[in-house]
Amino acid sequence: MSFMKLMNYMNLNVHPVQFSFFKNRTHEFEEVFHAHQGMELLVVHEGRGIAVIEQQIVEMAPGAIFCFRPFQLHRLRLYNLPQERYVRSLFVLEPAVLETALAVFPALQQFLRKLWKDPLSPQSFHSSNLIELEKCFRLYTPRIEKAAQQGAERLLEEQLLFLTAFMHQLRADAETTNALQTEPSARHPRKSSTMAERMLAWIEQNYSKPFKLEELAQAVHLSPNHVSATFRQSIGSTITEYLTARRIRQACWLLKTTDMSVQDIGEAVGLGNFSYFCQLFKKHVGYTPYTFKSCDDLLSNFSKQ
Repeated sequence: MSFMKLMNYMNLNVHPVQFSFFKNRTHEFEEVFHAHQGMELLVVHEGRGIAVIEQQIVEMAPGAIFCFRPFQLHRLRLYNLPQERYVRSLFVLEPAVLETALAVFPALQQFLRKLWKDPLSPQSFHSSNLIELEKCFRLYTPRIEKAAQQGAERLLEEQLLFLTAFMHQLRADAETTNALQTEPSARHPRKSSTMAERMLAWIEQNYSKPFKLEELAQAVHLSPNHVSATFRQSIGSTITEYLTARRIRQACWLLKTTDMSVQDIGEAVGLGNFSYFCQLFKKHVGYTPYTFKSCDDLLSNFSKQ
């Protein structure tokens, strides 16, 4: 597995919403763990595979809709490329901007907050009518393209109008499938159902410590060789690659949200060798930890998903 930049920055500090409608990624798709500065809404039009969202593995098919929170580590794995096409729409946004725009729709605003901030809120949905949803996309695409020629303010207005309509439909799909439960008994994270998810859960609890394959193997009752093979077969990457991505993602989060020193952050994510931490961070993010922490206008290409 070849690594690209872990953090995909969409220049949301300059313009808070970035859209990509009906993008064919069949021949350009790259399997990579990554995260975003903003919230990402992904709609699958064509393609089948899995989505790895932190400790969960979710099946992906046409009509699937995923909501990835800011700085949340995730990865898609597509089946049968390039024999089968992968077409998706992708919307990356600064959620606080949409939250403000939804002030006149308090129920929708609350739904957005659940997706954005509630760690127990579901992040995968399925469109009850993909054809109708795609009609909505096609209705707004020319409007947004035209608005882009009329200035940033008009563009943002059209984008927020679209997102309001999209969130309205997404909430309806969530309610139809009982995706957002409010009863206390239904609000516990689902129990890991696969061996790979058990491994992901163990890594989540232990990534800040020095990693020992034997300890993971003992925790899931498999031999070390079997652990490595099972993880790669299920997730599509090695344990080391995933562990590195998880540590760097957490380092990014701490750099942007705390006053911790760079050295302390390296130790907090299990990378106590300071020079190695800085080297690894720059390799995967493209910037040194110091530059990343201080710069608010980092640029990058649009997502490779």
